[in-house]
Amino acid sequence: MTGNPWELLPTVRTVAELEEYGVPEPIVRDKVEQRLADAHREWIAGTPLVFVATASAEGHCDVSPKGDPAGFVRVLDDTTLAIPERAGNRRMDGFRNVLANPHVGLVLVIPGRPETLRINGAARLVTDGPFFDDMVVRSHRPRLALVVTVDEVFFHCPKAFARSRTWKPESWQPAAVRPYAAIAQALWRKGQSIESIEARSTPEAVDAQLYPADESS
Repeated sequence: MTGNPWELLPTVRTVAELEEYGVPEPIVRDKVEQRLADAHREWIAGTPLVFVATASAEGHCDVSPKGDPAGFVRVLDDTTLAIPERAGNRRMDGFRNVLANPHVGLVLVIPGRPETLRINGAARLVTDGPFFDDMVVRSHRPRLALVVTVDEVFFHCPKAFARSRTWKPESWQPAAVRPYAAIAQALWRKGQSIESIEARSTPEAVDAQLYPADESS
């Protein structure tokens, strides 16, 4: 016993135990494809937001959102797509994982649509390619792109978004959580004033950071 009371909770430890809680119908189990069909391509072209899940060689996981105007994820062929990297906090946790473990999972989201597209595959970081010119936004040409070879692609059902009412504005409660400046001050910008933090987070300040001039082509 480690002294952690949560380790005493009843735990599922085998696939057989897990399947006691349900197994997919054959039509759901078998909907996974290994190549991008027209319907997948259409969804990718309409996607402005994708979540990229990675894991280190030791199994430590990371999920990072990537966003740009719809269509920023480029389909290179029936089994390959590319995601441009934009200016951010430069932590690059997911990219560090990819260097050690190429397996990635993607969830592609279209605002207003409760379904999502899921893609699993192997990724690598590239520094240039003929498709980089197609990824220019506001004169910003990416310096890196994540190229993903598709192993599995399938659509995920809408239940999670339906339950959470994600796209229902009347359910949104942004004031239920303290302002971002207060969160930053409490956790990692200790000693800085709320005013100085807010100045970095205005819509104008954030917009200026999206495609910085010093990283333009």
